[in-house]
Amino acid sequence: MKKLFILLFIASTFSVAGYSLNYNYDVNGDGSVTATDITAIYDYLLGNVPPPDTHEYVDLGLPSGTKWATTNVGADKPEDYGDYFAWGETTPKDVYDWSTYKWCNGTHNTLTKYCANSSHGYNGFVDNKTELDPEDDAATVNWGEEWCMPSYAQIQELLGNCTTQWTTRNGVNGYLVTSYINGATLFLPAIGYCWGSDLNFAGTMGGYWSRMHGSNSYYPYYADYLLFISDDYVGLSSEYRSSGQSVRPVRVSQK
Repeated sequence: MKKLFILLFIASTFSVAGYSLNYNYDVNGDGSVTATDITAIYDYLLGNVPPPDTHEYVDLGLPSGTKWATTNVGADKPEDYGDYFAWGETTPKDVYDWSTYKWCNGTHNTLTKYCANSSHGYNGFVDNKTELDPEDDAATVNWGEEWCMPSYAQIQELLGNCTTQWTTRNGVNGYLVTSYINGATLFLPAIGYCWGSDLNFAGTMGGYWSRMHGSNSYYPYYADYLLFISDDYVGLSSEYRSSGQSVRPVRVSQK
C-alpha cells in the first residue's frame, strides 16, 4: 500500500500514453482507478511504455472502411519484402516446414490448434477455430492491437473494388492496387515465399496471409491468402500453413 501511494504521488507530474494525469489517475479513461492504471504509471516510470504506432495506412474508400497498411510487417518501405511468417506464428525463422511449425506435432495431419477436421488433428484433435486469435496474429503481435491480418472477406473486398496492375517500383516487381472509388493506391511487392530454408520465386509471385482458414475443405491444413503470379493471376487461394508468406496488416478500428 505504501508503494501504491508513492507511485500515485510521483505519477502526478507525468503523462502516460498521451494522457495528462494532473492528479487524475484514471489513465485508461474507464471511469475508475484500478490496478491497470497503476501498472501503466509504473511501466511509464520504468521506461516500459511502448513507442507510439507510426505505421502508415491508406484509405481506399472501401465500403467496410478498412484501411490497409502501406508496408509489410518487418519492412521500412512499400517496396521492402519484410519478414516471412508461417500462418499462426508471429516471428520469422530459418526453416519453414511441418517439422518446425508451431501448431502441429511434426506433420500436416497432427494439427494442435485451428483444426476443424479430426483426421488432421493430433490424436483426433478438433477446436473448429477458423480465425487466428490475436496472440497468434503476426500483425497484432508485431505492430500492436490496432492492427491485424486481413480476413478473407477483406481481401475479397480489396480485389472487388480495385484494379491490379503488374508493375515495377524502384526496381521491385509487384502489383499496384488502385481503388475504383477514390483512386488511392497500394503497392504489394512480389515477395515470393519460403519453404525449407529457401526463398522461392521472389520477384515473380507474392503470397499474403489472411487470418482465416477453411475455404479449401479438401486441404484442411491449408490457410487462406492473397496470391499473385507475375502478370498472369491475382486472387484468393490457399497454401500450406507451414510455408513462409508475407503479412500486410489492416487497421482494426477505422478511425
